[in-house]
Amino acid sequence: MSHTIAIDCMGGDHGPAVTVPAALDFLAAHPEAKAILVGQEALLRPLLPPSSPLAGRFSLHHASEVVGMDESPALALRKKKDSSMRVAINLVHSGKAHACVSAGNTGALMAISRFVLKMLPGIDRPAICSVLPTIKGHVYMLDLGANVDCEAEHLFQFGLMGAMLASALDHKEAPGVALLNIGAEDIKGNRVVKEAAPLLRASSLNFIGNIEGDGIYMGDADVIVCDGFVGNVALKTSEGLAQMLTRNLKDAFGRNLFTKISALFILPVLRGFKARIDHRAYNGACLLGLKGISVKSHGSADAYAFAHAIARAYEAASNGLVERISDRLQDPRAWQAAPKPEEEPAENGAAERESSAS
Repeated sequence: MSHTIAIDCMGGDHGPAVTVPAALDFLAAHPEAKAILVGQEALLRPLLPPSSPLAGRFSLHHASEVVGMDESPALALRKKKDSSMRVAINLVHSGKAHACVSAGNTGALMAISRFVLKMLPGIDRPAICSVLPTIKGHVYMLDLGANVDCEAEHLFQFGLMGAMLASALDHKEAPGVALLNIGAEDIKGNRVVKEAAPLLRASSLNFIGNIEGDGIYMGDADVIVCDGFVGNVALKTSEGLAQMLTRNLKDAFGRNLFTKISALFILPVLRGFKARIDHRAYNGACLLGLKGISVKSHGSADAYAFAHAIARAYEAASNGLVERISDRLQDPRAWQAAPKPEEEPAENGAAERESSAS
C-alpha cells in the first residue's frame, strides 16, 4: 500500500533549500511512497527539476505563511492558520496524507499537532520519541523535550507508547522498557521516578527495571522512559559527544604526513565508525499520543538528515503506529494502573501549555 507524507518545506533553519532536495531523495529511495510538498509555491517550484521520473509521485500544496523558529506557539496556533506547518498537519487530519514532517518550531508543532489531530483516549500528553544508536543496535527514548515536568502516570503512558513504537518499527512482540534513573535500585531517584516504576511493573509491558545514564547505549533496553527535561539534556549531550569524537578523530589523523598515510589504511573503519555515530542518520522524532503521525526533524538538519526524518514518518505510517497504540489502549491489562484521560484542550489553552517547548 502506498503512503503519502505531507512535508512542511518552509520549516527549519534552511527551509526549501534542504527540504525539497531531501524529499526527492526520499522518494527515490522509497518507490511506493508519495509526498505533498507544502509551502510557498513560488519558492518551491524553482527547486524542482523540470522533468523527473518522480514527478507523478509528488505534488505542491501552497501555503502562504511560515512559522518562525522563534515564534510563540500560541501566536502560530491562533494567527497563522495558513502556515506550511498547519497545512501539512491539516492534510493528515483530512486523510489526504498519512503523516507529516516538519523541521520547524518544536513548540508550535506540538501545539498545532495536538489541537488539530487531538489526543488518543487515555493519553494525557504527547511525547517526543527518537531513536539512539547502541552497541547492540538502537533504542527508542522518550520524552525528549515536550514535557519538562511530568507525573508518574505520564511516564507510564510514555512507556506504553514507546513500546508500541518499537513493536511497530522493529517488529518485536515484547520490547523491553526501562526507566532512566540515577541508580538501578528501586529506592533511588526522585518521587516521580519512584512512583512510575510500580505502574510500569504492574502493567502488561515488559518492564526490565531502572537503567542509569551510562546504560543508554549498552543496548539492554528497547525503550527508555524519562521526563522531557532529562531526555532533552541526554539527547543534546549525546549529539555533542558524537560531533566531538568525529572532529577529534579527523584532527588526529590529519596532524601530519604519517597520520594521514595511516588514515588511508583504516579509512573503511573510520567511515563505518562515523556512520555509526552520525546523529543525522537518526533524525526524526515521532510525536506520540496523537490521532495521527507528526514527526519533528532537527531544525538544523541538512538534506541527508531531513530525508531520514521523512523515512521515519513513512515507516511509522506503513506499520500502523497510531492503530497499534490505539489497540493497546483497549487492553484492560495495560491500564491496571493507568490515569484518567484528559479532556481535549481548547485552542488557546493548548498553545499556552506547549509554549514551554519552543
